[in-house]
Order: sequence, then structure tokens, then C-alpha cells
Amino acid sequence: MTSNTAEQHGLSRSGLYRAARKGRFERIARGIYLPADAAAADWDWIEAASRRPAATICLTSALSHHDLIDAIPAALDIAIPRGSRIPTGNPSIAWHSFSQSTFYLGRDEIPIPGTDLTIGLYSPERSIADVFRLRGEVGYELARDALKEWLRRGGKPAHLVQFATTLPRAKTPILTALDALA
Repeated sequence: MTSNTAEQHGLSRSGLYRAARKGRFERIARGIYLPADAAAADWDWIEAASRRPAATICLTSALSHHDLIDAIPAALDIAIPRGSRIPTGNPSIAWHSFSQSTFYLGRDEIPIPGTDLTIGLYSPERSIADVFRLRGEVGYELARDALKEWLRRGGKPAHLVQFATTLPRAKTPILTALDALA
């Protein structure tokens, strides 16, 4: 619950703050509260979904969610449509701006456990294509390792190339990597 949505739950903004001071709600981020007895949940996911409804788990975080890499992301990678204001605050969320024309390609909504919220998550194919096109930012080794694991699990190269064709700067490095791995 946010301070702006407190009225939907029968609380005024000041009532929410009083309830938080009494321990009935726990502040997880600036302006975002959870009931003190709420089930365990990923606070970064809740904050990202509360701050931007289009928030989508991407890059290293998406690859980790799909178990395609062993690396533990230093921050939660979240994509938002280019032109959206990037929220300030939590340094454990890395905000990325993705083109509006391709933003929803390979995007699914998943529930955030312990809440009634959902957050976007890119498919394994989209995530691999994104790390190849942003390999200067995230590292070529990460992209290669994710591709190897995806292929080992039975991923179809034609499906990946289809995604790569729709995203800028992704097709050539993916084709080169697929050729090298073949």
C-alpha cells in the first residue's frame, strides 16, 4: 500500500502514518507500506511494481530468475519504457530505459509472492537478446554463458534469432555466438 492508496483501504494518509508508528504497518520504501503481519515478499519487486506499473525484470535479474546464470545480481535490473521518469531512491534497483516500440516483446506478468501485485518479466529469449545487445554494459561472458545454458536446456536457436531480429544491435552478435558454439 502506498500513502496515495491508503484511502482505498479505509485509512487517511495521516492514519497510515500513525498505524506505521504503532507497528501495524512496516515501511519498506519511501511512501510504500506493508501490513506488519504480511507474508514474506521481495521488497525490491514490490517497490519497483509500486513505483512504475510497467516495471519489468530484465537483463541479469531476468537471467538469474530463469536459472540461466549462476551470478547473483548486485541490484534488481528493472526496465521501464524510454521517456518514463526514473524513480530516485533505492540503490538496490538498477533502472534501465528500453525503447517503447520493443518494450512489450517477450514480456509476461508474474505475481509477486505474498502480495496482490504483479511485475513484468522478460522471457529467456528476450533476456538473452538484451544481454547480447547490451554486452558492453553487462559483459560478453554473461551473455555467452546464458546462451550456452539456454541451448543446453533445449532452447531453439530459430526462436532466439526471431527475437534478435526485432531488437536493435542484437542479431549479429547472437548469430556470431551461435556459430561459434555450433
